[in-house]
Amino acid sequence: MSKVDLPSEYDAHAAATKWSAAWDQAGVFVADPEKDGPAFSIVIPPPNVTGSLHMGHAFEHAIIDSLTRYKRMDGYNVLWLPGTDHAGIATQWVVRRQLDAQGIDFRDLGREAFVEKVWEWKAESGGRIKEQMSRMGVSCDWTRDKFTLDEDLQVAVTEHFVRLYEEGLIYRGERLINWDPMDQTALSDLEVENEDHVGELYSFAYPIAEEGLAGPDGSVVTEVIVATTRPETMLGDTAVAVHPEDPRFKHLIGKHVKHPFVDRLIPIIGDAILVDPEFGSGCVKITPAHDFNDFEVGKRHSLPMINIMNRDGTLNKECGQFTGLDRLDARPKVKEALAALGLERGSEPNPMKLPRSQRSKAIVEPMLSTQWFVSMKPLAGPALAAVELGATRFVPKTWENTYYSWLRDIRDWCISRQLWWGHRIPAWYDESGNVFVARTFAEACDQAGHDQLTQDDDVLDTWFSSALWPFSTMGWPERTVDLDRYYPTSVLVTGFDIIFFWVARMMFAGLHFTGQVPFHDVYIHALIRDANGDKMSKTKGNVVDPLDSIEKHGADAFRFTLLAYAAQGRDVLWNEERVEGYGKFVHKLWNALRFCFMTMSDEDSSYDPAAPKEYGAYERWIQSRTGAAVARVRQAMDDYRFNEAAAEIYAFTWSEFCDWYIELAKTTLYDSNATAAQKNGTRHTLFETLSAIVRLLHPMMPYYTEEIWDKLPQTEGFVTTAAYPRPDTYAVDEAALESMAEFQQAVGEVRRIRGEMQIARRIPLKVLVGDAGLAARLQSHAEGWAHLVNATVEPLEDRPKAVATAMVGEVELAIPLEGVIDIEAELDRLSKELVKVEKDVRDLEKRLGNKGFVAKAPPHVVAGFNEKLEVATARRDALRASQSRLGG
Repeated sequence: MSKVDLPSEYDAHAAATKWSAAWDQAGVFVADPEKDGPAFSIVIPPPNVTGSLHMGHAFEHAIIDSLTRYKRMDGYNVLWLPGTDHAGIATQWVVRRQLDAQGIDFRDLGREAFVEKVWEWKAESGGRIKEQMSRMGVSCDWTRDKFTLDEDLQVAVTEHFVRLYEEGLIYRGERLINWDPMDQTALSDLEVENEDHVGELYSFAYPIAEEGLAGPDGSVVTEVIVATTRPETMLGDTAVAVHPEDPRFKHLIGKHVKHPFVDRLIPIIGDAILVDPEFGSGCVKITPAHDFNDFEVGKRHSLPMINIMNRDGTLNKECGQFTGLDRLDARPKVKEALAALGLERGSEPNPMKLPRSQRSKAIVEPMLSTQWFVSMKPLAGPALAAVELGATRFVPKTWENTYYSWLRDIRDWCISRQLWWGHRIPAWYDESGNVFVARTFAEACDQAGHDQLTQDDDVLDTWFSSALWPFSTMGWPERTVDLDRYYPTSVLVTGFDIIFFWVARMMFAGLHFTGQVPFHDVYIHALIRDANGDKMSKTKGNVVDPLDSIEKHGADAFRFTLLAYAAQGRDVLWNEERVEGYGKFVHKLWNALRFCFMTMSDEDSSYDPAAPKEYGAYERWIQSRTGAAVARVRQAMDDYRFNEAAAEIYAFTWSEFCDWYIELAKTTLYDSNATAAQKNGTRHTLFETLSAIVRLLHPMMPYYTEEIWDKLPQTEGFVTTAAYPRPDTYAVDEAALESMAEFQQAVGEVRRIRGEMQIARRIPLKVLVGDAGLAARLQSHAEGWAHLVNATVEPLEDRPKAVATAMVGEVELAIPLEGVIDIEAELDRLSKELVKVEKDVRDLEKRLGNKGFVAKAPPHVVAGFNEKLEVATARRDALRASQSRLGG
């Protein structure tokens, strides 16, 4: 290979453009089910088509891409299937706001025209996420890109609905659901945000209908007192509950109270499940149609369920004088009316969770509504067993408990949404209200015997279609080649916040329709927070745009930073300075490559890997260390410990290869007495080690490593399709490892002494070794001593008066200081510096000993002071040790 001149800096953006195009043109990421190798498949957690990449997406994609690139290089037949979710309510909200800005009410457009508008918007913005993912260097198979409203996926969703309906697992019924009065749709639990709020617990009295009722003490009972945070809901009360064993009230069970505003008698019932006799008055108002707990009470006692609200949140005809008022406007009116009747009994502040719609921000109301539901108990059992028996495992394992808790206490799933954008429910009604569930309108007409049918207006919850994602994207319900080859998928990488809503649903859907789990592993990644540990949000103004970081530092340094901090079970505290730090790592390895090429002088301008090679101790050492590093990186990647893999690559590259081997290689390459075979062996080892590093690093830094690979001798094709290093290809030389370990420790001690005593490198040192055998072994590294620390080694015979000492194992090293430094001046300098450092230690200990400061200061501030104390203490101890060496 001829000598190569490299630019002084790596151009991250040019490399990204160059290699993205080259990969695409070569089709290296297109999965081929006919290709050999064990299958490894991942489906992307589909981002909502509404938005752009945020840090959570970037973190997730960096992890997935590292896994897929690693497996592809390791001989697996890899499929990473990308796609986006139609995100029903989120997308409808985005387009609705755009129309609002134009003065257009989306309802005036009508369903068909509005949906056309959404498709137009999707066509304009749908490619944004693909473009952003490509900027990160992801290795998706874009030929299989999917969208949850693609025609084939619509067929799958319809099949999903019809089969469950035919099996009796989908039904239409009247149940209590989360209702958004602004968007006028049912919401899933995920679409409801519970905001901390200090509300009011308002008490009022219900008059007893029966006269002359005597209490336990013989006095006449005329009223019961109840409390509520939503006084307007009393218009829908259908019972007052007491504990059946409460002596104050059990004699009232079976009696009634009078509703003050509507012509209704309300029974007093006994319910030991709901009522705590120690809480409040011991009496609880029951509104079955507007409270989830009350709904269960209503079912247990067969109570009337009276809906008091219209779809827009105004009060309906059941509410007498308050009919037509918005429910929030009705609240003070109801209180005023109760006070006027003398029934108000006070109020008090009440900390509570206020449910708001994630999109519209409207206060969500529990509302009785006729909706479509999935019966979940029969589906939950197999999904629980799959994890309990190990067919699917969670990493970290602790997240299994979150999965179990939801499935073991599962409620039936409301799957209908009152939206226009989404998968239309495949149900049709005749004029008599009879329902016909079918795959097509024609099939529904065959069932009905006529075509006078109207399709259900509702669409399906987005999670209903997402539950099929691992297999619908591969062609289900057809039995496709992709499905046979790549399903079940190997691993799902996702966040903890959707274990309930997506992971569990994919599990029961996959098991029910394919008989197999949808993935073998579920890797739950942590959350990315800002440097202070706060969750990123637009409201706080602490959101980091991943594309800004990529633009500034390049995709390679950005990706490596994400992975370097991807420790299991620990959130990532994002700091842009860390990306800058890994940018220095990029520069360090680039300079190593430049050095390797610069070793080919004008007289020796070619490198022939086939020429005779002779390997010295340093070559045998770095080969052994390369194999050990490869083994550790592989184990970390296999265990989803990405931070450990990144740390291992970083340490091996920076320290062992750059700081040690490259420096020691110079002793051979610049030695006029070295043979051609020795020099060729050193050059070969430099390039072979670089090759291993580049391949180890490729899954994390794809563009950068492809650029280096293209320059290395004896490389063909892309690094992305090269073989990932295997530890058994690197010979282990125990003698070289032991010799180098002693040498490194001794050199480290000499460097430490130079630093502590401020001995300039130009001043040569003599290292006296207290063991003749060790002295001889260290003397074999004479060129290394001279090059690395400007020192020579001799056996220790007569100890000089002033020495700096260190230990290698149990053997003493002594460095004579007479004539090296001015001992009196050095003692004076050490004394002055020690006074200052000891004061710093006392001040820091005093600050950290102040319990008030530690309790009130932010955790990162306290941690900062602890770190300063550790540094100051270490410096104090080092100064004292230096004084002792000099006899001070």
